[in-house]
Amino acid sequence: MRVGFIGLGDMGQGIVPRLLAAGHQVTGWNRTRQKAEPLLSGGMEWADSPRLTAEASEVILSIVTDSKAVESVALGGDGVLAGIAPEAVYADMSTIDPDASRRLSSEFAAAGRLMLDAPLSGSPVSLEQGKASVMVGGDKDAFERVRGVLSAIGPSVTYIGPSGMAVQMKVAINLCLIVEMVAFSEAVALAEKGGVAREVAVDAMLKSVVASPVMGYRGPFILEGNMPDKPLADVTLQQKDMLLALDLGRRQGSPVPLAAAANEMLNACHGLGLSHRDFVTVFDAYRTLGGAN
Repeated sequence: MRVGFIGLGDMGQGIVPRLLAAGHQVTGWNRTRQKAEPLLSGGMEWADSPRLTAEASEVILSIVTDSKAVESVALGGDGVLAGIAPEAVYADMSTIDPDASRRLSSEFAAAGRLMLDAPLSGSPVSLEQGKASVMVGGDKDAFERVRGVLSAIGPSVTYIGPSGMAVQMKVAINLCLIVEMVAFSEAVALAEKGGVAREVAVDAMLKSVVASPVMGYRGPFILEGNMPDKPLADVTLQQKDMLLALDLGRRQGSPVPLAAAANEMLNACHGLGLSHRDFVTVFDAYRTLGGAN
């Protein structure tokens, strides 16, 4: 199938090779062509705009930073909507506000075109391991048409419900992920302050009933010398998702006290100059607040 891919950042770099390996013809676009060079060497074709990417494709995927970025690539004279064919499907994989996703989907519907929200749950690590999952919201027939393409990205592709429901679920999942890793950091900091060696505490957590996939690959980052130079998601990026969750809670009247508490620790990371690091650097914030040197 002819697949267009917009946004060739860390996740795009992992997704496009999987699509190519599955036999799809991929045309890509990114704001800076330099990021596309490794993918072009691997067989991806280049388009000069989201519109041209859409014109060349039966299925168009995008994964960009936020709602504003999605609107920028989806709408406008050089956006996806300007180039998408009536029979094609656009699926945005970004983590954005559900209402913003629904507004964009309505713009496509008004033009007689189809847009799905199809956020990816996973990181570059889980994507490489073949353990990422995709959730989809929107027209169910359109979902069935793109299901095969999405299955090349991750083995679990789930229809969640009408437009906006998949990103609603993704925000909820990321809330849980962040709270979990903040709680992990808090627990290890407490154990260490009481005399348990950090590596012993991490090992015990990963062998306990609280262990999870994200804890398994991210927990060891807090060991001395293990913090990656290039974060999977730095504090600023991860907090973007938490702020989405807090705002949804406010608008829906749904209490999110654990999310609010975890967000305060992300705020502390900013105050301590740690925001450029992977967000599990919240462990360092706990140690500093606990009086560690």
